[in-house]
Parts: sequence; structure tokens; C-alpha cells
Amino acid sequence: MTEAIIDTARIIDGKAFAADVRTRVATHVARLQADHGLTPGLAVVLVGEDPASQVYVRNKGKQTKEAGMYSVEHRLEATTSEADLLAIIDQLNADPKIHGILVQLPLPDHLDSDLVINAIDPAKDVDGFHISNVGLLGTGQKSMVPCTPLGCLMLLRDLHGSLSGMNAVVVGRSNIVGKPMAQLLLGDSCTVTIAHSRTKNLPEVVRRADIVIAAVGRPQMIPGDWIGPGATVIDVGINRIEGPNGKTRLVGDVDFDSVSRVAGAVTPVPGGVGPMTIACLLANTLTACCRANGLPEPEGLTA
Repeated sequence: MTEAIIDTARIIDGKAFAADVRTRVATHVARLQADHGLTPGLAVVLVGEDPASQVYVRNKGKQTKEAGMYSVEHRLEATTSEADLLAIIDQLNADPKIHGILVQLPLPDHLDSDLVINAIDPAKDVDGFHISNVGLLGTGQKSMVPCTPLGCLMLLRDLHGSLSGMNAVVVGRSNIVGKPMAQLLLGDSCTVTIAHSRTKNLPEVVRRADIVIAAVGRPQMIPGDWIGPGATVIDVGINRIEGPNGKTRLVGDVDFDSVSRVAGAVTPVPGGVGPMTIACLLANTLTACCRANGLPEPEGLTA
């Protein structure tokens, strides 16, 4: 892993690690094409014109093609009916060239996100949000794993090797990050606490952790004096705040300056967990293709 030294903390370079993941994915894709005539296919569905979602979808399409995969985008009007959206998902479920389907969230208010996500074939649910995949993950069975938690796990394994016996605190209980992250850490034999804004004595709970996953969605909520000396801090938060000069900047859920003086290792924002999300989306699409064709899964790219 690429890293730099700032005070006591190693700064985990998620951007460099994600580039390595994408390279490994592209190598495996080329091997699939040469040996089996298979090209993993990813379909992304975007409803509406949310600027952040548009940028995200554009980056996904670009990186999918760079990895040698087949990329499809469906850009729909914000007024698209639920029936029309479900019809597109049905078509993608039946398309043998598509191995991964991702519906970009959030959806417009008139669309039922749970209904839409659960209409995706679980084997093609590369976001890992389908209720079947949630249940499989929760019971320790093979599933599609949400991309951001998978990226966090990869970074932790690369840094520590075995996570067995480590005390991990996940600050945040969302279905997208907090809960699946806790399940993945349990699967790697960590002792896991899920904390949140209403946890009693939250600073003390966090301070006991060997690993802190910050995924609460509050800018710079966790200061350095909450962190035990030498702990590893994975900051999932992406928050835009206004600086003293009136310009906005991105910050995480931890106060990076103070945390980096206490932690043993920490991910920055930006450049930490963020790049891993799309890299793991590509890895999940590759995994889905291998599973669909009864081929061995790529080593080091799954949970």
C-alpha cells in the first residue's frame, strides 16, 4: 500500500490502492475474454438529473470501459414512472450480456427505492442492497457485498493482514455502510461494536477500538481525543463544508488534523475510501460474471 508519514499516522492512499484493484480487475477480464470469450457487463440506471449522481455515473462508465468491460447506461427523466423503471430492470435481468445492475440512488420521491432494488436479480445486484444479499451476508453465506464496506475491508486486510481478535467500532448504522461493515468485520473474527449518535459514552466506546470505521455522515464529528493511540481509522464520510474564504471543501466524519496525530493509520478525505467504491463495483461485476458462468472467483477481490 502507498502511504506517507504525517506525525504519528500512516496516511492510507486509497486512490493508489483502488488503481491497483482496477488493474487486477482488468487483467482478469482480459483472461476471461481470451480463455472463455466472456466480457463482464455492467448496466447503470440513472433517474433524474442530480449533478453529483451524474458525475458518479459518468466515472463508473469510464472506469468500466477502461477495465475492458461492457458498459451500458440508462438515463431516465425524473418523471419516469415506477412501471417503466421496473420494465427496464426486467430487461436487464434477462440480458445475458449484463452481469451487474446498479440503480443510482437516491431516486426521485415518487419511486419506491426498496421495491426497485429488490426487483434486481440478486445475482446481478452488484451494490449488494437486495434483501436476499443482505440476508446472505448477515448469515455468513456467499453474497454480493456492498462496495464501500468491501473497499474498507480490503484496505484493512492490506494494512494488517489478519484482523482476527481486533476490537472494531463502527460509528454509524446505515444499511449501506454501517450494518454490512459490521457483518464483514465479524466474518474476519473481529469483536465488533456498532455505535451511533445516541450511544452512551460514545467517546469512551470509540477510544477502546483498534479499528474505527467512521460512517455517521456528520462532518468532523470524531476528534483526535476519541481515538486510542495507534488505532486504525477508516473515514467513510464525504461532507462538503464552507471554508473561511467562502469556498467549499470536502471533509470526512473525523477531524483529520487531530486524528492523524494520534492514530496509527488513517484514510484521508478525499483520496481514501471514495476511490475504492467504484473499484469494488468493478470487482463485484467481475465476480458476478464468474459466478454466473461457474468459473473460479478472482482472488483478493471478494470478501
